[in-house]
Amino acid sequence: MRTVEKSTPHGVYEVLARWDTEAGVWVAESEDVPGLVAEADSPNVLAQKLRTLIPELLELNGGSNDRSASFHVQYQHEDSGVLTF
Repeated sequence: MRTVEKSTPHGVYEVLARWDTEAGVWVAESEDVPGLVAEADSPNVLAQKLRTLIPELLELNGGSNDRSASFHVQYQHEDSGVLTF
């Protein structure tokens, strides 16, 4: 089993959340937390899910037995459209 180590100097797990226009949800993934894929319709709901999922996945991957972790979410949303002048 692979042991998960914190990859940032301050021990913060980095998470990237992208807006999925088709599904209408935020989808979060992280290279720091193997197996992490979560989705929610709002950033607040997504953050709540991450507070539960990150410690659980770290424990399952042989990481810390401590049920708390610090994480940082970067939200990315791109949009395009036609402008009329």
